[in-house]
Amino acid sequence: MAFGGFSQGDTRPLQSEINMVPLIDVMLVLLIVFMITAPLLTHSVRIDLPQASSAPTQEKPETVSVSIDGDGRLYWNNEALDAAALPARLAAAAARTPQPELHLRADRNTRYETIAEVMSKARSAGIEKMGFVTVPERSD
Repeated sequence: MAFGGFSQGDTRPLQSEINMVPLIDVMLVLLIVFMITAPLLTHSVRIDLPQASSAPTQEKPETVSVSIDGDGRLYWNNEALDAAALPARLAAAAARTPQPELHLRADRNTRYETIAEVMSKARSAGIEKMGFVTVPERSD
């Protein structure tokens, strides 16, 4: 045993060392466990991943802004426009490649009937993309 006995008659000096044998046994068992499990951890699974192809980004098409004020007057890219000329301008814009996006801006006081007419003319001219531009209300 690593420590001295309890008997009074024993003349051997007390041993104050740590018994290393059990620690070495544990270390050897762990070494064997790791030697067995290490090859299993390096096992890889083969996966066929798709290949990415890089295509050039498409150029963003230009935008056409059609604005309607409170009195029903039309503006094509901030330029005054007669209501009779609107279908011709929309048809010309629809014929371009790439087709421009139509941004429709309307005043708060504009009648819905006027907005619906402009939307109908744009759809019949062949405009594919149409969006509404709004100004968010202020929160004071």
